[in-house]
Amino acid sequence: MSSLQPFYRTLGDTGLRLSPLGLGTVKIGRNQGVKYPSGFELPDDAAVRNLLAQAHDLGINLLDTAPAYGTSEERLGPLLKGQRDNWVICSKVGEEFENGQSHFDFSTAHTRRSVERSLQRLGTDRLELVLVHSDGNDLDVLDQEVYPTLAQLKQEGLILAYGFSGKTVAGGLRALQQGDCAMVTYNLREQAERDVLDFALQHNKGILIKKALASGHLCLDGEDPVRKSLELVLGHPGVTSAIIGTITPSHLAQNVSAALSVLSSME
Repeated sequence: MSSLQPFYRTLGDTGLRLSPLGLGTVKIGRNQGVKYPSGFELPDDAAVRNLLAQAHDLGINLLDTAPAYGTSEERLGPLLKGQRDNWVICSKVGEEFENGQSHFDFSTAHTRRSVERSLQRLGTDRLELVLVHSDGNDLDVLDQEVYPTLAQLKQEGLILAYGFSGKTVAGGLRALQQGDCAMVTYNLREQAERDVLDFALQHNKGILIKKALASGHLCLDGEDPVRKSLELVLGHPGVTSAIIGTITPSHLAQNVSAALSVLSSME
């Protein structure tokens, strides 16, 4: 078996079916201010087109992007032409990255403008999932206008589900109480937010995992770090999908192979 399709998982109670691995696209649009072990050049359009085709062939249907990922959305739009229905697109609101610096805006006006801009850049009439890109002050962010605005955009049909990419247990729990999904850091090094995964499982909410492979920093003596990481992450029944950010075809193939091995052993 070489496709993740038989192992798709439903994102909480949204009805969205996601591949257990998603493709993170920060590396196609931004190589400044990113926390990877080594620098990299942005791939050209042909390389991105090939990576998308490879991901699709391997059964990946989730693409994770954001305005804060530099030119990621703008580049994906033309490359997804004619194949939009093959993909579940997750984008973000709240964080902007300009001139090498991040800044944040969680107002109603900015949230709506950001979603409309993402739709335009991606050349689509809807976003399946939009997450709030928290600045780390999770509860303060959730007290602002951004979540009610996303709820309104969902009512209007511009987005199908919404959630929160935060940094604290308290933020993740409140985000799930009020929204559809949380994106949580969870890996062999960092498991402080496990309570958010447990809550999601109990309340039929969606969970996406960021930094599943610790942004490439993971090293285990004598063991395959990718497989061990995915055993932990995909082994939690509350997890819908883990986002893997790569622009290297061999890494993508290895990650999917490891995931298939783990998922098959869980059956």
